[in-house]
Amino acid sequence: MVSTRPPFSAEKASCAVHGPPGRGGDGRVPRQRGRDGRGPGGWARRQGVQALGCAVAAGWAGAFPLVSDLPNQVFWGTVAAPTYALAAVLCLTLPPRYGPRAAALVALVGAVLTPLILLALKGRHQSEVMVVERSARLLLHTGSPYLADPVVVSDYNPYLPAMALFGLPRAALGNANAFTQVLGDARIWFALTLLVCLLACWRLLRPATPGRAALLPLAALTASPLIALALAVGGVDLPLIGVCCLAMALAARGRPVPAGLVLALACTLKWTAWPALPVALLLIWRLHGRRPAARAAAVSLSVSVAVILPVALTSATALREQVVRFPLGLTAVHTPAGSPLPGKILAGLGPTGHTISLTLLCLAGLAVALWLLAYPPTSAVAACDLLAAGLAVAFMLAPAGRFGYLALPAVLVLWPRLAAGSWSRRIQDGREPAPAVLAAA
Repeated sequence: MVSTRPPFSAEKASCAVHGPPGRGGDGRVPRQRGRDGRGPGGWARRQGVQALGCAVAAGWAGAFPLVSDLPNQVFWGTVAAPTYALAAVLCLTLPPRYGPRAAALVALVGAVLTPLILLALKGRHQSEVMVVERSARLLLHTGSPYLADPVVVSDYNPYLPAMALFGLPRAALGNANAFTQVLGDARIWFALTLLVCLLACWRLLRPATPGRAALLPLAALTASPLIALALAVGGVDLPLIGVCCLAMALAARGRPVPAGLVLALACTLKWTAWPALPVALLLIWRLHGRRPAARAAAVSLSVSVAVILPVALTSATALREQVVRFPLGLTAVHTPAGSPLPGKILAGLGPTGHTISLTLLCLAGLAVALWLLAYPPTSAVAACDLLAAGLAVAFMLAPAGRFGYLALPAVLVLWPRLAAGSWSRRIQDGREPAPAVLAAA
C-alpha cells in the first residue's frame, strides 16, 4: 500500500521538551487538558461552582421534609439541608486550599455519619435493610435466604443469595447494646464495601504521576445527596456500585482472576449486575487477548454457579418468584419501587402498558448488546460508560423502579474519570494505551 503521509523533514521536527531543532526548549512537558484546571474538569475546582453545588444539594435535601411521606427520608433531609448550606458558606469564605476540604468534611459528618448513626441507634431503616438481615438468619437456619410463602411486601427478598452476607453481622452480634446495634447494621457494611471498592478502583486507574489523593474526591462523592441519602436510610445498592467500578478497573489492568471473582460477587448480589459480565469480558479480550478473557469468564461463571445453584435447586420457586417476577411486577404483591419513571408510568396503564414496558426493556437491552459488540470498550472509562448506559435504560424502562437506582450509572460515569484524571474515553485511564489499543487505532 502506498503511503499518503508527507515525507519526514528534519528541519520541521519539534520536541515538546527541547523545542525545534536549533532552539532550546524550556524543559517542561506541556500540561494535558483536564488535569490543570483548564480542561473539562477544571470548572469543578472553582469556589463559586463548589458553593453552587453545595447550595443545590441543600435545596435537594430541604425538599424531602416537604414532599416525602417516608419518615427516614424526612429526617435525613432535615439534618442534611443545613449541613449542605454550611458547606456552601465554607466554600465561599475559606481560602481555596482549605474550603473544599472543610466543606467535604462538614457534609460528610452532617449528611452521612450523623443521620446514619442516629437512625441505626433507633433501629430505623428502609425495609430492604430488614430484608437483608432477615435473609442472613434464614440462610443460617434453613439454608435458603428466602421465605417459602411470602404474603406481604416485606416478605419478598428480591436479591440473589450473596446479598445475605451483609446481614451476617446482625445475625452474629444481635442488638443487645448501642455498639452492636450500630456495628451489626447492614448499612455499615454496605458503606464499607462501597468505600473499599472505590479506593481500590482509584488505585488501579490513577495516572502514573504521583500526588493525586483519593480522599477528597471520595469524601465529596460520599457526602453528595447521590450517595448520602441511600447510605443513611438503606444503601442496599451501594455495594453493587463499588463492585462494578472495581471489576472494570481490574479488567482494564489485565487481572483476569481478580476481575472474575469481583464479577462473580456482583452477579450474585443482584441480577441487575449481570450486564457487567459481558462488558468486562469484552474489555479484557480487547486489551489483553482471548486467554485472559476466558480465565475471567471461567472464574466468574463457576463461582456464580457455585453460589446460586444450591439455592436454585432447593428453593427454585421462591428464587423465581422473589428475584425475577417480583421486581418485574408479575406477582400478586407489587414492589414498592414506584418512582414515576417511563416504565412505571406505562405499567400503570394496565396489562397492555405493562407488556409494552417489558417489550421496550427487551428491545433496549438488545440495542445495547449490539452496540457493545459493534464498539467494544478499550478502557475502564469506556466500559463503565457502556454499562452505565445499559443500566440507565433498564432502570428507566423497567415496570418498577426508583430514582435512587440511577446512582449506579451516575457513579459509573463519574468515578473512573476522577480516578484516571482524564475525561476522555479514548485514553486508557490516564496511562499509556495498551499495545492492543495502539494496533487497533
